[in-house]
Amino acid sequence: MRRGLLTLAVLAECGVAQYGYSLKQGLSQRGLEINEGTLYPLLRRLEEQGLLTSQWQLADESRPRRYYLISPQGQAALEHLSVEWRRLSRALDELLTLEE
Repeated sequence: MRRGLLTLAVLAECGVAQYGYSLKQGLSQRGLEINEGTLYPLLRRLEEQGLLTSQWQLADESRPRRYYLISPQGQAALEHLSVEWRRLSRALDELLTLEE
């Protein structure tokens, strides 16, 4: 389940161009810790699936960084996954409320 949630979170964060470390920091600030050994393979997989695009850009001191941005196909997937997440979240909230 966490794997699917991380996909949803990464797609949502890549509405603006992000490089790996900035993405990791942004997710961490929102309470979603992700280690680099999980993040970078996920970014490559999402790009291979056509959900993200990437572009190398020079950063400070001419250091190249790979920036990721959601693709139109990724935007459609994000919308679908968001609907599914909200549906599951409501169902679980109802189940947990019944237990109280």
